[in-house]
Amino acid sequence: MKQIAWLFKWLLKAAIFFTLFAFALNNQGDTTVHFFFDYRWTAPMVLVVLGAFASGLVIGVLGMVPRWWRHRRDAVQARLAASQAAIALSAEASKQTPAPRPDGL
Repeated sequence: MKQIAWLFKWLLKAAIFFTLFAFALNNQGDTTVHFFFDYRWTAPMVLVVLGAFASGLVIGVLGMVPRWWRHRRDAVQARLAASQAAIALSAEASKQTPAPRPDGL
């Protein structure tokens, strides 16, 4: 069963790759991107689409960085509080239980 899932996963990856490869081959024509101040960039369509995708990915990741930092800081503080509570609990438990006698009685 594991081998079938592995094979299916690789077939899906291959299908996605060949679909994107066919897209790139079908969109080799030049396109012009117009920027401000009459600046133009002429490049193949697939590079323009790839650039737009990559810039969107970068903007999305940069937008999530502050939230990731906040969650990481909260997780470290929670872990520290839990360890301090465990230390306090074990210290209190050791005060309440009598120490074993050296002669084993």
